[in-house]
Amino acid sequence: MGNTLERVAAATAIALASVSASAAIRLAAPFTEGAVLQRQRPVPVWGRALPGSTVKVAFAGEERSVVADAEGRWRVDMPAMEACREGRPLVVSEFGKDEPEKAVDAVEVKDVLVGEVWFVSGQSNMELPLVGGPHWGDRNGHLMAQKTRLPLVRYCKYGYKVADKPQEFTARPILWRKFTPENLMEKNSFSALGFYYGLELYNSLQIPIGLVGAYWGGTEIDAWTPREGLATRPDLRDAYEWPVSMKWDGKNPKSIWSHNRVKDQSSVIWNAVVNPFCPYATRGFIWYQGEANAKRSERYASQMHALYNGWAKKFENPDLKLYFVQLAPYGKYATDETLAKIWEAQSQFAREEKNAAITVINDLGNVNDIHPNEKGLIGTRLALHALKRDYGFDDIQDNSPTLSSWKVEGDTFVLYFNDAAGLYMYNPDFSLDAPFEVAGEDGVFKPAKIVNLRPGRKGGGRPRGGIDGTNIVVRAEGVEKPAKLRYCCSSPWKGNIYNEADLPLGAFCIGE
Repeated sequence: MGNTLERVAAATAIALASVSASAAIRLAAPFTEGAVLQRQRPVPVWGRALPGSTVKVAFAGEERSVVADAEGRWRVDMPAMEACREGRPLVVSEFGKDEPEKAVDAVEVKDVLVGEVWFVSGQSNMELPLVGGPHWGDRNGHLMAQKTRLPLVRYCKYGYKVADKPQEFTARPILWRKFTPENLMEKNSFSALGFYYGLELYNSLQIPIGLVGAYWGGTEIDAWTPREGLATRPDLRDAYEWPVSMKWDGKNPKSIWSHNRVKDQSSVIWNAVVNPFCPYATRGFIWYQGEANAKRSERYASQMHALYNGWAKKFENPDLKLYFVQLAPYGKYATDETLAKIWEAQSQFAREEKNAAITVINDLGNVNDIHPNEKGLIGTRLALHALKRDYGFDDIQDNSPTLSSWKVEGDTFVLYFNDAAGLYMYNPDFSLDAPFEVAGEDGVFKPAKIVNLRPGRKGGGRPRGGIDGTNIVVRAEGVEKPAKLRYCCSSPWKGNIYNEADLPLGAFCIGE
């Protein structure tokens, strides 16, 4: 029955392709050749047609119909489907009011897959491409691009647009491309981090993966947040009420935080770039952003909540997942105070939102380069969250260790951790220095050492970085009564403590 329906629908589309010189049917942005639909969730399909006409959508043996409203808008929700590696046509037909049995227009979207869909969003660290110029591209990008031949993994991207109101359609057609050398080898082809994330998911799941890239370097979080999200946070009322102007000269008297460019204003990138994809069925989005907000981090945890709340509402998915990347150390904004605060804001949001998880990367990057190029390792760490939380890999450890409690014993701090069945320290030069600092009542921090390092091989010799037990004992020479401790909170802000899953410990401060 299903195959027959598909053949009839496809034949109808082909026969009617020339009925109208200008097609009355207009499909929403995602529905172009090669698209990937989300499995195991109802799939909205929507667009425009002649007001009052009947629109029928046929896909995978299912058919749904609806009458376009007075402005021509229409939407159907196709039933949830399982993953399918076979490309099939999605056919949308329009039937007039006067002759309801006669199709007057039809559009066929070819080679549509069903699998897992993720949005890939943020600023320049998400935008950094797989293949680019010197210092703008993944370190292993050419190597990976030339050998990747995975036609079931597909990507599209859209960006560099702003609007003062939510846009219904994109300004240009969306092109879905396959993970093949001819596509990936193009300069600035796709987000390197998005590439590695999709690759990890496909290698583990072996089903189609669809990635929608929406990123723009140097942009602030409010610009990516729909008004519906800003409205959920009373402390962001000023952002919600911001009078957006596409000709703003930077002198608006309500500019009490940043918004020093048109593209930084509330919701303007969301309106133009992401809204045309709503409510596309998707599992969630990965996010790497915050550099543009690092020096005003007191709002950032709330801004992340607004971002998530808005995306979940607009995509009509209360279980939408948000897996995001902690900022890497960078000298131009990484003062001791600035970096510690933005890291804490990011961690706070992750603790508070059950559908979110943070990927710690304080062990990566270079303080002289805002774009750490180890995107493959970051993508792997991000994918662990999805594999563990969404795809049934229950035995995976996806969390970095976090401090659970502490106490002072004599002249030492004893630190206890969650997600730390085993702990170790690693430095490329094999030194035994860790970025711990301890202060006494005078508040002067001094470098501290880990006391409980495991002895070297066969129980003797120089320690090799292993830590005895699941706690860490820290002492600073000359501090007899320790009162404060901090980890990874001063230059060069480089973490080097890991758990048994090779995930790094995030920065923290206690006693202050």
